[in-house]
Amino acid sequence: IEAKKRGIDTKIIHNASIISAAPSMAGLQNYKFGRSTSILFPEEKFFPLTPYDVIKENLERGLHTLVFLDIKDDKLMSPNEALKILLKMEKLRGDNIFTEENKIVVLSRIGTEDSRIFFGKVGELLNLDFGPPPHTIIVLGKLHFMEEEYLKEFGNATSR
Repeated sequence: IEAKKRGIDTKIIHNASIISAAPSMAGLQNYKFGRSTSILFPEEKFFPLTPYDVIKENLERGLHTLVFLDIKDDKLMSPNEALKILLKMEKLRGDNIFTEENKIVVLSRIGTEDSRIFFGKVGELLNLDFGPPPHTIIVLGKLHFMEEEYLKEFGNATSR
């Protein structure tokens, strides 16, 4: 606004974002995503259950959930930590929304030459080594048959 007021020409340069990259890399239809959420590192007196509530709301509507992982100081949350936190939330809430049977996608290093896509049930991926960060998780809602076909074809840590 200030540049415009001063008569300075400006131009918007669009950039890639994990919000647009994640669905396309995972072969998912972007309109089938609900609200996104973030999983934070738990603290002694701070354990927000908002991610669980967002995932529940999206799953009830058949929608996928893009899950961002916390960064604290120089530490990036691993997908393994995030999945364990979500399972702990399930134990606290007990709504049978997030279990080891949920299908998920873990995206690793999207936008790099070393990017990887992992697809499977939480229990199958819980202890897998996803390599160095950054990572993003997608909790899958109702899959279209083409989405499922893509994930079965490309979701075994394939390089994309």
